[in-house]
Amino acid sequence: MPESIQPGPVCDTVGIREAVCIHTRKIFDSCRDQDCIEDLRVYPTTSSQAILDRAVSVKARRAELLRACLSVEPVSFNRGFYAVDVRYFYRITADAFVGAARPMEVVGLAVFDKRVILFGSEGCVKSFRSDVPCCSFNEDALKCDALPTAVAEAVDPIILHIKLADHCHPCGCECECTGIPAGITDAFGCELAFSHQGKRLYVTLGQFSIIRLERDTQLLIPAYDYCMPQKECDCGGTPCVEDPCEAFRKVQFPVDQFFPPDHTPRKESKQGNCSC
Repeated sequence: MPESIQPGPVCDTVGIREAVCIHTRKIFDSCRDQDCIEDLRVYPTTSSQAILDRAVSVKARRAELLRACLSVEPVSFNRGFYAVDVRYFYRITADAFVGAARPMEVVGLAVFDKRVILFGSEGCVKSFRSDVPCCSFNEDALKCDALPTAVAEAVDPIILHIKLADHCHPCGCECECTGIPAGITDAFGCELAFSHQGKRLYVTLGQFSIIRLERDTQLLIPAYDYCMPQKECDCGGTPCVEDPCEAFRKVQFPVDQFFPPDHTPRKESKQGNCSC
């Protein structure tokens, strides 16, 4: 950082009024990924397992990302780099067809583990705050916090394929699914079936995610002006004084509802670049 730049007013021609020092979390490294998770086993609820044992086929309905648990540990062979382990918990909902009857809804849990290597720099600082009472002594506060903070952002996955299998998965023996938080199992409202008995449900998911490593730091940034809100406050649900007809005239005419567009905008493809 140039030594000539200090917090305070600065002179330039682009509207910067001063340089201010702020405390925030700086992103040291990040990556994005587009995972295709093939043949991920679904652990259904006990009631759903009874339906699957009598089902002849299944149809995917939706997949919901319930939670992602993260852990960080340093990489011994590369200083300043850390391994970020992410475990995703999904709720999978599908329709099971039992004979000629109407399809029955089945729900289950799917778990996906992912590891990436990111740069997180090094640091060893003990942080104390005035809003934490001094009498509330905590041994953890005295430890040197050398690990950065890992953050994972992800959207609900896309179900690409789902299938029902009569026996074990063809790739071999599967490990028991352990270490599931109580809050995840409570989200299903019913006990999950982790046994190896009966038919099994497998799903293929498409998952978009961004993973990053952050550290608390002080940064010197340019400030243009005070952030004054430009939007006026609305009525907040209470009756407005404004004439309703006058308010309706300000609403833009929904042209697209009467004349559908000839084409939809094309989305840019996302390429994964997370390194393991």
